[in-house]
Amino acid sequence: MAYEKFVPEITPLHAPFWDAVGAHRLALQRCDACGAFRFIPSELCTCGSASSTWTPIAGTGEVFTYTVVHRAPTPAYQADVPYVIAHVTIDEGPRLISNLVDCDPARVHIGMPVRVVYEDVSPDLTLYKFEPRDGK
Repeated sequence: MAYEKFVPEITPLHAPFWDAVGAHRLALQRCDACGAFRFIPSELCTCGSASSTWTPIAGTGEVFTYTVVHRAPTPAYQADVPYVIAHVTIDEGPRLISNLVDCDPARVHIGMPVRVVYEDVSPDLTLYKFEPRDGK
């Protein structure tokens, strides 16, 4: 059965990020000039440098903000409601958006410590999600 939920559009600029996710790790661009991590991938750092290196990161952070979805956007999501979409500030600084899984939505709170987990949705696509660091 084909995966029916929304999937990311993987451009050449974003491919190194998704390749790392496919290997069950996170990596972000890190500016070679100022050392800042950045996400979403871009050709230039805010400092103006065009030089960066894809650098592995820990995959831990905390919930910056979140929403609980109670109405599925398509039938493919119906079995998941209610579910949480969270902005997570990772320990290295940038914010990533994904689902918060393995957690009662009523337990979610700003500042909740989380870690990355991976879902292999097809042979060619792995998604990253977050779960609470202290269990359910």
